Amino acid sequence: QAQLVESGGGLVQAGDSLRLSCAGSGRTVSGYALGWFRQAPGKEREFVAGIDWLSGPTYADFVKGRFTISRANAKNTAYLQMNSLNADDTAVYFCATRIGGPSRFADRYTYWGQGTQVTVSS
Repeated sequence: QAQLVESGGGLVQAGDSLRLSCAGSGRTVSGYALGWFRQAPGKEREFVAGIDWLSGPTYADFVKGRFTISRANAKNTAYLQMNSLNADDTAVYFCATRIGGPSRFADRYTYWGQGTQVTVSS
């Protein structure tokens, strides 16, 4: 069964960095469009960054210049490098994949991980 597992979250201070990983089993990362989303308490899940085979990465406006999405297809793994974190970045971060191009809409993704908590103290 296809599965995604996120890791790398934790508690950090404002200004710190974290690198999240998304490891896939089966063909859940390689060959698929991949997106990172986040969900803070009481808020809807929101798009953070996306990437696929053909197009360059796309980012939400609030992370441009701070976050970098990448993928290592040979490892069936994707990453989200997050720099200059602030308290507004506190959320559960999810990775998700879909056939086709990346999308900013969560309901267009097929496979989801369980999420990893990122907490930024100010």
